[in-house]
Amino acid sequence: MALRIYNTLTRRKEDFETLEPGRVRMYVCGPTVYNKAHIGHAMSALVFDIIRRYLEYRGYAVTYAMNFTDVDDKIIARANQMGVDPFGLAEQYITEYQHHLADLNVLPVTLHPRATQEMDQIISMVQGLIDRGYAYPAGGDVYFRVTRDEDYGRLSGRRIEEMQAGARIEVGDLKENPMDFALWKGAKPGEPAWESPWGPGRPGWHIECSAMNLHHLGEQIDIHGGGNDLIFPHHENEIAQTESLTGKQFARYWIHNGMLQLSGEKMSKSLGNLITIEEFLAHHEGDVFRMVILNSSYRGPLTYTEDVAQQAERGLERLRSALRPALPGSTGADVPALDVLSAQVQTAQTGFVDAMDDDFNTAGALAVLFELVRVINQTRAAGATDAQLQPAQACLSELMGVLGLHPTSTADQSTGQADAFIDLLLELRKELRQQKLWALSDRIRDRLTDLGVTIEDSKEGSSWRWSR
Repeated sequence: MALRIYNTLTRRKEDFETLEPGRVRMYVCGPTVYNKAHIGHAMSALVFDIIRRYLEYRGYAVTYAMNFTDVDDKIIARANQMGVDPFGLAEQYITEYQHHLADLNVLPVTLHPRATQEMDQIISMVQGLIDRGYAYPAGGDVYFRVTRDEDYGRLSGRRIEEMQAGARIEVGDLKENPMDFALWKGAKPGEPAWESPWGPGRPGWHIECSAMNLHHLGEQIDIHGGGNDLIFPHHENEIAQTESLTGKQFARYWIHNGMLQLSGEKMSKSLGNLITIEEFLAHHEGDVFRMVILNSSYRGPLTYTEDVAQQAERGLERLRSALRPALPGSTGADVPALDVLSAQVQTAQTGFVDAMDDDFNTAGALAVLFELVRVINQTRAAGATDAQLQPAQACLSELMGVLGLHPTSTADQSTGQADAFIDLLLELRKELRQQKLWALSDRIRDRLTDLGVTIEDSKEGSSWRWSR
């Protein structure tokens, strides 16, 4: 089965075909760095990290650019509020965000372009649009003529006529049309500015990403991604200005992740209901949030609660439980049990790819892995040795890695310590059962169950796993 991706532009799943065989050029809109990054930013970073990892697993060479918007109205306003330099503020949050990405096991991207480092390219692109009649200078600003682009609105599904209804030009606005958007903004007192043919100023938000794409990835790319809150106007405007300049299709596939909600309410700085990445990592390891993302569809809204995080934590522990060594004294599982395990490995390998090929269906891929976990744990309980378990465990570990999950806890080895303690309790329980002290034996089992540990008794002995 071919990899199929939902394309926001066409509103359907399409077979994935790259511009160049075996190579993917991917650009994802990164954060505007004016405050601490929150778990909504983490969601987008993780979604596209998972997509990048899977593409590489399927054999593609991926060039992945994720920008930083490091000059913007929000950055300037925040810096003025704090009484600090806007460039220093942006640098502080960029450094902090990169540390968080490492904590979340997000692979380093190929390129991290910044708006402030692209001024020559931005100015050149704006001038090119003016030369072609798609843009016009006005009082130190430069605007894009939306009505010159006959296809404007095709990404968002909006028609210019509908967008113009109710729109108006403010007093003092030099736009030809209320829908025209700024490519260049004339300098204002106290704001950062760069020299340009239209006077000192700074770029508009939309032109920054287009210019960075053209500079680093070329006139055409395979994938452009970001949150679905960027579809309009940001990505719509990117298409308009880029394709007006080049005359070529900008991106073949537009991929958008859904928004993160807290208890059914969209996260918002104005509502004050944000959870920063820093706050999340103070209570959970990074893989827990990755599991939250993996358990859902990347395109839909995701409701986050602490219960959701705890469920993800249990699922993660369940996956890792299958990577534990064989039971002490194991002499080997019988042939039928090993045949079942071997067959399940093959099923997992094909089922994982089938799920991920269906528009990165990570929830389906996880279901395949959990079934492999079940069979591994059953085979361990049947007396399998480490050598007998190793092929299945290697398969599980590899596929977990494709999703970006660590095989063991990254949080100060606490999980490993817990595992050793549970093993000790099972040894004690075994002795109690041999002495026919059933009440005490059952009490240990019940208390472990309350803690999320499932005990499985067999003729070969007892094993345990974290409950999903």
